[in-house]
Amino acid sequence: MEIIILAGGLGTRLRSEVKDVPKCMAPVAGKPFLWYLLTYLKRYPVSRVVLSVGYLREVIKDWIAENGSRFPYEIDYAVEEAPLGTGGGIRLALDKCHDENVLVLNGDTFFDVDLDGFMAVHESRPASISIAMKPMRDFDRYGRVMVDDESGCIERFCEKEPCAEGLINGGVYAISRKRLDLTALPEKFSFEKEVLEPESARGCVYGYVSDGYFIDIGIPEDYHKADREFPHLFDEQL
Repeated sequence: MEIIILAGGLGTRLRSEVKDVPKCMAPVAGKPFLWYLLTYLKRYPVSRVVLSVGYLREVIKDWIAENGSRFPYEIDYAVEEAPLGTGGGIRLALDKCHDENVLVLNGDTFFDVDLDGFMAVHESRPASISIAMKPMRDFDRYGRVMVDDESGCIERFCEKEPCAEGLINGGVYAISRKRLDLTALPEKFSFEKEVLEPESARGCVYGYVSDGYFIDIGIPEDYHKADREFPHLFDEQL
């Protein structure tokens, strides 16, 4: 199992709380957020992790140089010399991968998805991309994902608006490198707008529903929530 972690985020909305480190290195209960992602991956047969890095990447590299041996898989880097957008960052990292199917995680989000089950469902479908989706209630920070209940095929992505209940994109993707062609896209592009939406219109994007723990530390409120809750979630590893 190969994993890409998008670790190049600027963390603009967290600047009031976290300074001088990339968002994935924001300290949570005394450890970088990235530590929790890498520790979570120890539950699965991961052979290799590619960190897509850019902003303040030396902070990440220095920490991995000191701590990387604690994780039972190879860690490599895809380096953005200039910001490439979510799509450009994923494409650059995919070029570093070898497996036909690759998992992608956001470096500022923790979603406790059963990656074995997710990958098995992805491989059983004619999907170029599969998305792990989180059921939520009373939300307005995320767009709703509309999915065909029978086939699991994603029909469309709705704009952010107040929503009583629905499924959101949890930021965990399985990508078929054989089925997804990104070569014609510009150097910098949005994965959400320029890949997910056109691919879903073609019927090539499928959903996988998981009700595991989910948190996005992109805003101070949820960053502090992670600080309170992660010691209980990872108590055996701390």
